[in-house]
Amino acid sequence: MELYLKISYLNDFIFCPLSIYYHQLYGELSERMYYGQAQLDGKAVHAAVDEKRYSTRKNILQGLDVFSGEYNLCGKIDTFDTEKGLLTERKNHIEKIYDGYVFQLYAQTLCLREMGYKVKQIRFYSSDDNKVYFVSLPEEDSAMFEKFKATNAAMQKFDAASYKPQSSEKCRNCIYNDFCDRPLIAKG
Repeated sequence: MELYLKISYLNDFIFCPLSIYYHQLYGELSERMYYGQAQLDGKAVHAAVDEKRYSTRKNILQGLDVFSGEYNLCGKIDTFDTEKGLLTERKNHIEKIYDGYVFQLYAQTLCLREMGYKVKQIRFYSSDDNKVYFVSLPEEDSAMFEKFKATNAAMQKFDAASYKPQSSEKCRNCIYNDFCDRPLIAKG
């Protein structure tokens, strides 16, 4: 049986590959132990989509499960307008568009296309300031698409046992720092 990795892991993997391991170790039931306010706010933004109460229009797919056999990924989209071919990823607050954000949107696009949908535009929506950020499609930005493919390939074959953290700044900001067995900063 083929195991698909979650699309959301792409952003986590770039931050710190071990965060995926710790998230799986502690599971969904323990989120209150390690989630910060930013993570809780992000979950609240997705509530309407996850509960399929964002829109009643039939052309707006919301919280749809998607997968890609080619990229070995699965996950959920936020919203997809089937008439416009517009895929939207909602975030609580966007200060900067990180590569991991783009990779998640690329993965959702590729999954939808593999499932037979026509994705023509992709974007982020920042809910706290009501701003929209359009992103080039994967085929329109070959350098970013190659980075996506390389990151996904590295994530698919990642070995947690041999990983050594690289950034003390990332360790300092990691929600799993208190649980990590190899942080680059002293625990308080």
